[in-house]
Amino acid sequence: MGKISFTNTNNPTITMSAVINFPEDFDEGQTYPAIIVSHPGGGVKEQTAGTYARELAKAGFVTIAYDASYQGESGGEPRQLENPHVRTEDVSAVLDYLTTLPYVDADRIGAMGICAGGGYTANAAIQDHRIRAVGTVSAVNIGQMFRNGWENTVKDADALPMIEMGSGARTADAASDEKAPMPLAPMKEEEAPNEELRQAWEYYHTPRAECATAPGFATARSLNQIITYDAYHKAEAFLTQPLLAVAGSEAGSKWMSDDLIARAASADKTLHVVEGANHMELYDGETYVAEAVSVLSPFFKDKLAA
Repeated sequence: MGKISFTNTNNPTITMSAVINFPEDFDEGQTYPAIIVSHPGGGVKEQTAGTYARELAKAGFVTIAYDASYQGESGGEPRQLENPHVRTEDVSAVLDYLTTLPYVDADRIGAMGICAGGGYTANAAIQDHRIRAVGTVSAVNIGQMFRNGWENTVKDADALPMIEMGSGARTADAASDEKAPMPLAPMKEEEAPNEELRQAWEYYHTPRAECATAPGFATARSLNQIITYDAYHKAEAFLTQPLLAVAGSEAGSKWMSDDLIARAASADKTLHVVEGANHMELYDGETYVAEAVSVLSPFFKDKLAA
């Protein structure tokens, strides 16, 4: 395991920060399958993405958990930009980097992500078939979530004011050095509408998993791209790779994993439901993460076999 940095091939002005993990008895003279792990919206590589990357490395993979452009320890201004198109391209930029490593088999690279990172991973796989297998945990299609709500209770048209908010933030940003923020999870415990999202506050803002590089908010200007974004766009035609989605039975977000499985063109697709788990418990709940890894590891071993 080691911290690394590399130039983002999609934007050479940005240096990406990542942690790379190696399997036990790693031999730099051999080649290994690799897995890219993308963090949730508002997260960083030191949190749940790092957890899954470390666990999957134990199964014999080279794994890489990275900070998105504009976030964490990666470069880019304005800070905390959550442009979903950039987040999608980041996955391919990390893959570009992996293909330059002599110990990575470029024909055996998979990708997975947690929460919005799962949606971004699916979107990257739709347009980049160098990704040979796709895994998601508590997948969130960030456009759907912002348009339709955590539990899919809001109509698309009712999200129109959020586009106006994004436009207003851009206007305000143009006149100021300060960028208007918006929360990606409750910033205060009392703002959480339910226990599941209270755990989101707890995860990002208490010793449970707080990290100095993960402030829990994004730029409000990001709303213009988020509201109209569909992480699963054209999945019915082009998401043909093997797909495994892991979701908790009690997750308000489960409908977005259901939708991914329904829409994907893949003839090899599975939804694994972790009974009793909500969305956040699949981030760091020891028993629930162990179950997720217990299905993700053999999935990637099978689909990325030599």
